Amino acid sequence: MEDSNELIQRKNWWDRNWKWFVPTGCLSLIILFGLFIAGIFFGVTSMMKDSDAYKESIAAVKKNKIVTEKLGNPIETDGMISGSINVSGDKGECDLQIPIKGPKGKGTLFVVAHKRGKWNYEEMSVYVEKTEEEINLLQK
Repeated sequence: MEDSNELIQRKNWWDRNWKWFVPTGCLSLIILFGLFIAGIFFGVTSMMKDSDAYKESIAAVKKNKIVTEKLGNPIETDGMISGSINVSGDKGECDLQIPIKGPKGKGTLFVVAHKRGKWNYEEMSVYVEKTEEEINLLQK
C-alpha cells in the first residue's frame, strides 16, 4: 500500500482572493477619484455663487424690467456657471457666464468686473436666446 499522506499546501490569501479583490480595488479607486473631482467642482461652483459679484449681478437681472419682460418672472439660474473669479483681500477680478431662465425663455448673463474695495463692473449684460438680443444692465 502506498502512503497517501501527502501534504496539501494551502494557497495564501492573495492566490485565493485576487479575482474579486483586483476589480473591487480598481472600482474603488475610480469612485474615489470621481468623488474628488466632484468635490472640487462643487467647491469652486459654490465659491462663485457666494461671491458678491455673482449675487449683485443676479439681483440686477431680477430687477431689470426688460429682462423680466423677455424671460418672464421668476428668473433663476439654469445650469453650470463658467468663467473665473479671483479675489484676494480688497482686490479681485471676475469674468462669469451664468445661464439663466424664466418661463418665457433662456439667456446668458455675462459679468466682467474688477474689485478695488468694491466691485466695478465693466460689463453686465444678458443675451436672450429667443430674440438673439443683448440687454445691457449697466445702462440707466
